[in-house]
Amino acid sequence: MINCKNDLKRYLRIDKMTLGVPDTKKYPKLLGGDEIWKFQIILRYHEYYNNCHKSKIDRLLLKIFSLLHHYYGIKLGFEIPCNVFEEGLKINHRGPIIVNPKAKIGKFCDIHSGVNIGQNIAPDDVPVLGDNVWIGPGAKIFGKIFIADNIAIGANSVVNRSFAEQNITIAGIPAKKIKDSGNPYKRAII
Repeated sequence: MINCKNDLKRYLRIDKMTLGVPDTKKYPKLLGGDEIWKFQIILRYHEYYNNCHKSKIDRLLLKIFSLLHHYYGIKLGFEIPCNVFEEGLKINHRGPIIVNPKAKIGKFCDIHSGVNIGQNIAPDDVPVLGDNVWIGPGAKIFGKIFIADNIAIGANSVVNRSFAEQNITIAGIPAKKIKDSGNPYKRAII
């Protein structure tokens, strides 16, 4: 969670690194440019102003970033609320990604289009995902479950139960362990 300006800078630096944005680009072009990187910058600033500031100017900036977050979310097909993803978020493609606002997702999550991370019947029955989780296209993750660190979730999998074992690959409907090696793109936790 972003609690100060230094956290914001760290989140942006790490998100930029995981997306593979060249260091020469501090911010994307206003017109054109990398739309996903723009969305992530706006998401992180929205989190910053939502969590840290309460002056009149800050409340105005919060409204501006809230509107931009909503606009770019609709444009790209993302429904990603504030304060769900830790640093290192990597969104690979445009397309529908829906995440419940109460879900908690660790550092260096690599997510593809068509993913749904949601609740079960009760509003608080939401997933908690560990660090270095790779989520393949079309995966559905729901219910009060826990996914351990360094897990790869296969494309179009339906995950409705917890997996506490680290460094594995899960896939299928319903998901089950299929391999003893986990996220192939695992990053060191900074």
